[in-house]
Amino acid sequence: MTSAPAPGATPTVARTREELKAALNGTVSLVPTMGALHEGHARLLEHARPLGATLVASIFVNPTQFAPGEDFDAYPRTFEADLEVCAEAGVDVVFAPTGPTMYPSGLRDTVTVDPGPLGAILEGEMRPTHFRGVLTVVSKLFGLVRPDVAMFGEKDYQQLALVRQMSRELALGVEIVGCPTVREADGLAMSSRNRFLSDSERQTAACLSAALRAGVDAAGDGAAAVLASARTVLDDASIVPDYLVLTDPELGEAVPGEEARLLVAARVGTTRLLDNTALTPGGP
Repeated sequence: MTSAPAPGATPTVARTREELKAALNGTVSLVPTMGALHEGHARLLEHARPLGATLVASIFVNPTQFAPGEDFDAYPRTFEADLEVCAEAGVDVVFAPTGPTMYPSGLRDTVTVDPGPLGAILEGEMRPTHFRGVLTVVSKLFGLVRPDVAMFGEKDYQQLALVRQMSRELALGVEIVGCPTVREADGLAMSSRNRFLSDSERQTAACLSAALRAGVDAAGDGAAAVLASARTVLDDASIVPDYLVLTDPELGEAVPGEEARLLVAARVGTTRLLDNTALTPGGP
């Protein structure tokens, strides 16, 4: 196994398949991103660093996971700053492919991955084409990078569940690791979209994590109490969620006395935010 680069060393930047292949060595860990890296991404990279001889961070704003009218053009692109984050985290290779590298047949004619029933609920109901785009680009990254391990944040929990399912059912041979959500001091889950919030919206947005904490505090009284307590916090903040649900870890029906997941999505101003937490509801 090769030694990891010293923190601060400039990663190799690969933009083509050939450059990527030449840069890889030994076992590979991958952290897929769309750039605009923040402390949450840095934590992902730090967790992934010891999992392979070569640590790859991909940076690609994937057009197929944005529906018409969503924020593809507005999505922040901060490549030079992203390189600094990668350097400090000890990344060996930054894979920043061009569009044709990822979609050689073009966006209209590309082969896609159907996310199945799990991709049609929650985020999939709100954004019907989103997970097809996510799984398509992740499968392409797996094919190009050939990682042994890939790390994803738990903030996008449904995405994590779908990638795990895809890797398992399509026999891709990639171990999928989830990293706990990284939060601001007030509990707000770190996200590249937080920069779009005004100061007042930023204060309101913190109520999403407060609602989750209220749900956790009420877990001993059962699923109904979890949802009622979380919704009260959202109502008090005048937040109307796209959804607030309690599921099992695979996004099925929650079972009393077993680990569950409380998930929320809501728009604060024009910015759509996601959050979730683990808990164990009591009750019969």
